[in-house]
Amino acid sequence: MARLGTGIGWRPEIADVVERMPGIDWVEAVSENLCPGHLPDSLLRLRERGVTVVPHGVSLGLGGGDRPDAGRLVALAERAEVLGSPLVTEHIAFVRAGGALTASPQLEAGHLLPVPRTRDALDVLCENVRIAQDALPVPLAVENIAALISWPDEELTEGQFLYELADRTGVRLLIDVANLHTNHVNRGEDPAEALGELPLEAIAYVHVAGGFERDGVWHDSHAHPVAQPVLDILTDLASRVAPPGVLLERDENFPDGDELRHEVAAIGTAVAKGRATRTPAAGGTVAPRGSGGGADVGSGGGADVGSDTGADVGSDTGAGADDAVRQRLGLAQAALLSALVAGTPVPEGFDRVRLGVQARALAGKRADVVGKVAPELPVILGAGYRPAFLAYAQGCPMTGGYRRDALDFVAHVLRTAPEHQDPAVRRALREWWLERSGPAPRSTRPGARLARATRRVLLRR
Repeated sequence: MARLGTGIGWRPEIADVVERMPGIDWVEAVSENLCPGHLPDSLLRLRERGVTVVPHGVSLGLGGGDRPDAGRLVALAERAEVLGSPLVTEHIAFVRAGGALTASPQLEAGHLLPVPRTRDALDVLCENVRIAQDALPVPLAVENIAALISWPDEELTEGQFLYELADRTGVRLLIDVANLHTNHVNRGEDPAEALGELPLEAIAYVHVAGGFERDGVWHDSHAHPVAQPVLDILTDLASRVAPPGVLLERDENFPDGDELRHEVAAIGTAVAKGRATRTPAAGGTVAPRGSGGGADVGSGGGADVGSDTGADVGSDTGAGADDAVRQRLGLAQAALLSALVAGTPVPEGFDRVRLGVQARALAGKRADVVGKVAPELPVILGAGYRPAFLAYAQGCPMTGGYRRDALDFVAHVLRTAPEHQDPAVRRALREWWLERSGPAPRSTRPGARLARATRRVLLRR
């Protein structure tokens, strides 16, 4: 297993800052945002310097009722190979539901949603993890997620659920201490208790991120400074085990380089504080199954990749989840997701108020991501973009990716726009949609030059 050291999440917006930051041993990049044949120059330069790059997946949906999609697994494996990564990571979450398993329309969450901590869900997750492990060329680590909602009738605590998952599959764990804090505020779960139940020897690395509290709800925004309670949980973890790596995540509202360096330094301080209180009984440097040992963050040296490139198999000897178990889980997840994104009745046992908070958060995230995927739309619509998108999202669940969502949104606006809508705005939206809705961009088709000249004339009127 890799000794990673100090890391930061690589994002295009801060690529230059990350390259200049001292003391960064490794970076993590969102797998779905990378094209193996056209890697960003910044990542290539980091690789040339010996900085490890870990692909971090967000779309597998390992906790869903369906088996992992083979195409998504191939894509994740390709990115691991082209980057020379020592491992890949994903989430313990479901991101879509419905489809053939439930004989209902497939819906996309556009975000990570929690898996019920039940025996059925654990059986499905373990089988899905094993399928992923068999398809990947390097070890897999899976991350605990933050949640605004709780499933009714759960049978295991978070720590117990993660322990059994690691024990049965040999999968590594990516422990996000910010998510432990989120679940403490939102679900009343004790982070110290969760840490006490974890198989610490299975930790691959640790995430740290910022958020904010509003009306008693903690939002894991990745767009705010790291809060002290999150650093305190990191110190607690470091007092129990030497984490092989610790990484700062920041996805939006990027600060300047000095602030990022300050946050990385604060993380190092929190780890050092925990290390100073660690007793010999706490285990010192922990070696995950099949690994060559861990490393305290801040020790430098980059990644030390061992010979273990496959999946470690734990003690699970039972059969995998059968189709009836998968269908039960799929139906429950489809009912929850439909309530969140399509306005159907709230399933029995869920907190209606908290589900409303989650539904608004999902719609807001959709608006933010579509605005990034299609940055022309907020420009064309101005201040009207966000309210128009949120109105669209209320009755139009996402059924494909964000690019499909952007096209569907514009089509919806064109169908439902009031008569007093600015004609120039309508023309610009129509041209945008026509340019992107066909099999090839209209700008490459015959007559495109004439069409662009005509559009310029119309927009001057």
